[in-house]
Amino acid sequence: MERQHVLDLRPPASATPPPEHPVRLVLPARLRTGLGCDAVGTPRDHGERIMDCLPRVGCVFADDERWWWIVPAGSQIGVSWPSGTRYAVGARLADPSWTRALRGPRAGRPRLIHSPDGDSPYTPPIPLYFLACRLAGSVPRWSLGATG
Repeated sequence: MERQHVLDLRPPASATPPPEHPVRLVLPARLRTGLGCDAVGTPRDHGERIMDCLPRVGCVFADDERWWWIVPAGSQIGVSWPSGTRYAVGARLADPSWTRALRGPRAGRPRLIHSPDGDSPYTPPIPLYFLACRLAGSVPRWSLGATG
């Protein structure tokens, strides 16, 4: 049986209780996650436009409100992601959008909508960052001195 890479999206114990059935983003087992995994959530209505503009697209999950792009861990260091974008360290979502007013047992839960052809689950974070800023109408901001 193939081993699958699982990103646990349950909120930390100190946060709001998780949904009745905790949701996990399950990456295809063939993908290598040696750089760790974070997730960037962009508004759903920007998803296809972003996908069309990126030089490479890794794993992308979608729920009713956001498209979640898998990026290498630490992709938030030194940058300010624009408003409307959510950054989830370790792909742990403290306030998952799919827990709000569920219409059914699986309504709105994230589902894998794109899997890359290669062995890497990652979307390049720099082009994703610039596209997210452009679509949000914000100026990209970063710090050269950021070390983590």
